[in-house]
Amino acid sequence: MTGLTRRRALMTLPIAGAGLAGFGCWKMLSAMQDGSFDPRAIRLDKNERPIPDFVLPGIPGLGDGFDTSMLRQATQPVLINFFASWCIPCVAEMAALRVISQRIALWGIAYKDKPDDARRFVSRDGSPYRRTALDQSGMTAIDWGVSGVPESFLVLPGGQIAWHGTAALDETQFEQHVLPIAAGTR
Repeated sequence: MTGLTRRRALMTLPIAGAGLAGFGCWKMLSAMQDGSFDPRAIRLDKNERPIPDFVLPGIPGLGDGFDTSMLRQATQPVLINFFASWCIPCVAEMAALRVISQRIALWGIAYKDKPDDARRFVSRDGSPYRRTALDQSGMTAIDWGVSGVPESFLVLPGGQIAWHGTAALDETQFEQHVLPIAAGTR
């Protein structure tokens, strides 16, 4: 009798696991439909994570670069965008970044890119960035938690990361996810 009970218990485990996984997927899809879940964004509490220490040179011909202290001294939120000239989604997001840059300070970091390629990419149709920097080694991106480009981070005054997006940013995502956080700090 014990063997039969154990066998039934073992047979119900996959069914129960599939049921739980289905329920989790249903909850996630429901939240996506009502706009309360963005699968591409990593929402952080304001005091969750400070920006990492870094110093990056500028892209030749586009400015002097920037560092941790400049971000910590900013009095308004700054949107940091990691990009690369060789990245197709980065090309696709540039038009939206030009619009977004009219509403918030946007600083760009070229990730593992050649300086001339990054300069041409940013300058091609008009730069959306107020400041640009070059992370040729990719080590600064690793410190920030970048897993691939494009990625964006909302940095609040004082240097706290409040939002992290892991895909190309568009105007709808900016309006729904970034702007409410940034507006709450002004």
